[in-house]
Parts: sequence; C-alpha cells; structure tokens
Amino acid sequence: MTSQSLKKILYVEDDFSISEVVCMTLEDFGDFEVLHCDLGQKALDAVEAFKPDLILMDVMMPHMDGPTTLTHFKKMDCAKDIPVIFMTAKAQVHEQAEYKALGAIGVLVKPFDPMTLCEDIERLWQHR
Repeated sequence: MTSQSLKKILYVEDDFSISEVVCMTLEDFGDFEVLHCDLGQKALDAVEAFKPDLILMDVMMPHMDGPTTLTHFKKMDCAKDIPVIFMTAKAQVHEQAEYKALGAIGVLVKPFDPMTLCEDIERLWQHR
C-alpha cells in the first residue's frame, strides 16, 4: 500500500463515446485531473509533461495497442514506475494474467459501471 494520493490520470482510449463517459466520471465524481489521449503514441508523447500518478488504458487501439504502449512506457525513465490499469472487453482470465505479467496493476472490464469506476480505480491504486 501507498500513502501517495491519486490525483492525475492519463487516460488512453480511442473510442470517443467511452472516453466521454470515463472522463466525465473521473473528473466529476473522482475529482481527478484527467488528460485524455486517443492513441498510444499520443500518450507516450504526453506522459513526461503531464506527470500522471496513474495511466488508465484501453487494450485494443489502432496503430499501437495497449500492451505495446505499456511496453514503451516501461522503457521511459519518466514513465516506467507509473502504475497502469487496463480497461478492456478482452478480459478473460488468461488475458488478465498476460496484462499483469506485462506490469499492469489491474484490469477493469468493459462494460464498466460509471457509479463504481472511481472506487474501482482507487482500490487497484491502493493495493498495487
């Protein structure tokens, strides 16, 4: 467990309708500062300046998927220690194990419940 509070989230999601709901939920109900990127490369480009406490990321994205993006984050001095949570519909037990083996602290399954999303993220954050 950690005593550092979760304030800033880098959110990586290519689906506009999902990202709208997640950003609104995180900002309005969780009082988080959220930077949304719609592609993995944009997140890689933004991470150093934004300095997030957490990265919340989709698995299936065009050009560079979430696991590949995570692999790149792990090679960056400014991002290698930032906890990552995947949010995905591809969440069978073996897939979740693969994401955790890559370094993710957890997996949130789509469809998600906006009413519990902030609590679910905080729970994974505290138990990382």
